[in-house]
Amino acid sequence: MHQALYRKWRPQTFDDVCGQEHITSILKYEADHGAFSHAYLFCGSRGTGKTTCAKILAKVVNCEHPVNGSPCGECAACRAIDNGAATDVLEMDAASNNGVDNIRDIRDEVVFAPNALKYRVYIIDEVHMLSGSAFNALLKTLEEPPAHVVFILATTELQKLPATIISRCQRFDFRRIATPVLRDRLLHIAKVEGITLDEDAATLLGKLAQGGMRDAISLLELCAGARRPITPALVNETVGLTGREALLSTVRAIASRDYDALYARIAEVVQSSMDLGVFWQDLISIYRDMLVVKTTPRHAEYLDLTDAECQQLREVSGLFSKETILYHRQLLDSAYVIMQSANALKRVTAELTLTRMCDESLSTSNEALLSRMARLEEMLLSGQFSAPKAQDEPAEQPTPTPAPQPKAEPVTAPEQKPTVQASTPAPKAPAADTEGKRVLRPLRAWPEVVERVTKQSGMAASFLKTAACYTEGESTVIVRFDNDFALMMIDRGDAKDILRGALSVCLQREVRERDLVCEVKPKATEASAIDEIIEELEQDF
Repeated sequence: MHQALYRKWRPQTFDDVCGQEHITSILKYEADHGAFSHAYLFCGSRGTGKTTCAKILAKVVNCEHPVNGSPCGECAACRAIDNGAATDVLEMDAASNNGVDNIRDIRDEVVFAPNALKYRVYIIDEVHMLSGSAFNALLKTLEEPPAHVVFILATTELQKLPATIISRCQRFDFRRIATPVLRDRLLHIAKVEGITLDEDAATLLGKLAQGGMRDAISLLELCAGARRPITPALVNETVGLTGREALLSTVRAIASRDYDALYARIAEVVQSSMDLGVFWQDLISIYRDMLVVKTTPRHAEYLDLTDAECQQLREVSGLFSKETILYHRQLLDSAYVIMQSANALKRVTAELTLTRMCDESLSTSNEALLSRMARLEEMLLSGQFSAPKAQDEPAEQPTPTPAPQPKAEPVTAPEQKPTVQASTPAPKAPAADTEGKRVLRPLRAWPEVVERVTKQSGMAASFLKTAACYTEGESTVIVRFDNDFALMMIDRGDAKDILRGALSVCLQREVRERDLVCEVKPKATEASAIDEIIEELEQDF
């Protein structure tokens, strides 16, 4: 009879268990020193090795000649447990034996000594399925069992266990197995079994397993049934997945609002053997990855992707703002819930959702409005959009004014007072210039300006954080730096343009190139008029 690969390759020693060294090292130490606990609790997601470690522990506590903390596999006790003939090792599934009567049977049996082995071992799988009365019946026995009894409890939902049960056990948390570990194990199994497995396909199978070794090996056996070399294309075809390149092209079509490409993609998925729900899940995962890229520079640590895939993801994520990604993710999640309902029209739901993702104006939600506002801010910062140049018109109008001046010559004397009151020469304040003093007002929105610059140029922002910003008159913005080096770095590249864009957003007006003045902070002797006033007030107090 054929034996499934995951059963054939189930580890027989602690050294064979992959990805759980933080647990197997402790169990091996206890086996070497004979310091076994009376109750163990193994918790973690499926396929991470809980039941496997429980069976290995049941063997090692009864093994006659342990080897480096693992069972020898050759003594009579090990062979009896492997063959299922050991009556002193009882494995119970709490999912189907969850009543109080089942626990009472165990409580009545523990008083008897083992028949042939040193310890009587009870392995209770999915222990969270026990009823409340069954837990109560197990409490006293679990706390003070006879010296010849060992309990091993396994669960995938630790939160459902009473605290009284958890406190009476030695708890071990099984982690999800890393994708590289799964890949290496699959390549080893494929080599021994004579299966041609591509390394990229092994990585893809490891990702699909989501940290479970059993799922990874089962997927390998499923793909091997095609009787041809296992490649990423074969994995996508067998499991019913959409290729990553197709997903990225879908995201690009959303960014460019290419409705034809989106409708064609949905039609291709519907007409093929792939499930539209699986395609939708993959699309949601892509948006999750893009959000990670947009929010942290250490995104490679949180994504199971190759360097080339990370580069592709960075390029695609640059097409959206964080607000747009969150808005699209909300639409995708809502559509997925609708797709799961009975008799839902998945194709219609998918097409309508993609249409809404392409045009935020079709929605009046707060997320859609934030997405549209973020797009306008980016356009303003990048210079793609600028406010109307209303301030330039007065500057151009003085050119025709000299023409009517001859008519105004006869009344020059009476109009001397209005010329003094004219607002055009006022910002220059000639009297103040002659005294070498300038009236500068600190810019309160400077921290916000620095934060906006940080999004586009971290280097420029590092110099702006220590700088000070003031406004002079109606349009001039003065930025003062600590030293000449900081000023030189801001003058290089496009740092100044980025700064002007951020200032334009925060001041809600266009800051032109001539309006921005960058200089080094003056020495203490060159204090401004406001500084002198502050100093005088401090002296008064």
